[in-house]
Amino acid sequence: MYIEANEFFSLNKPLTEAGYYETDQHRRLYRDLKGLIQTGGIFALTGMVGSGKTTLLHKIQTELKKEGRIIVSRSLATEKNTLTIATIFVALFYDLSQKEKDFKIPTTGEKRERELIILMKKYKKPVALFIDEAHDIHGRTLLRLKRIIEIVSSEGCKLSIILAGHPKLGNSLSTASMEEIAARVKIFKIDEAVGNKEKYIGWLLKQCLQEKVKPQDIITAEAIERLASALITPLQIEYYLTKAMHLAYQLGDKPIQKDIIDQVLIPDLNSLSAKLARSGYQFSAVCDLLGATPKEARAFLDGKLTTPRRSEFLQKIHSIDIISEV
Repeated sequence: MYIEANEFFSLNKPLTEAGYYETDQHRRLYRDLKGLIQTGGIFALTGMVGSGKTTLLHKIQTELKKEGRIIVSRSLATEKNTLTIATIFVALFYDLSQKEKDFKIPTTGEKRERELIILMKKYKKPVALFIDEAHDIHGRTLLRLKRIIEIVSSEGCKLSIILAGHPKLGNSLSTASMEEIAARVKIFKIDEAVGNKEKYIGWLLKQCLQEKVKPQDIITAEAIERLASALITPLQIEYYLTKAMHLAYQLGDKPIQKDIIDQVLIPDLNSLSAKLARSGYQFSAVCDLLGATPKEARAFLDGKLTTPRRSEFLQKIHSIDIISEV
């Protein structure tokens, strides 16, 4: 059905292959972050699921590797909630020791720190370590990242650690308990970078439509407006517009009308649970945020909590500054 739907709407490639969409804000983020990486320190890029964090960082990494003035390292560990300093050292050593013959990664403290400094001095280049999904990293690990930066800096080396994560990462770094690292982290937010969403939808379609086919030939202005008002991130827009195309193809309906968009948008798209999840707060994290039992938290999220605790929970939700209306 995917191929038939694409042919029905005159697409020469799926929406997911449209390429890199860049606004003025994207360009500012790129310039600022790429420039600061060369100076050393800790940086955080935050944004909701599908906001374009990984895409932007991939572009920066590609450029840094191409230029060759900075050694690019990446932490590939998938379980970020159990990520430790030891694992981060392993990532650094893997990427720094590729040209070293029979190099063995040190596993004990003191030795690993000294070996890292020796390697960095040998290559005489700044090092940039990228860590994705960083919103799940434990606070203790974040605090120890600061110590690594301080150690290598005291030896005349430059290390940048770039954390990418959902808004939860920025909120965690802003708490009083994390003040020690928060004062040293520069935070960049990408959520608003896409700008005008109707414009983005038009760009998206133009990248994928066959020559001489116009966006208005396959979707009405009203339907585009409905998508733009209901959705937030580029990933959401790609996903639900693709779903709308598939449904419209099955119905033989072209251009796509607003009622098709309404049918594919899920009812709880902007529920409290969904908004929190997009910002990195899965259910266990919500319980921790609220200081609630799973039963209390579930009742609150479902709108069934009537005790005085509801007001307390609402205050905590508003304090993280990610939800405009609850």
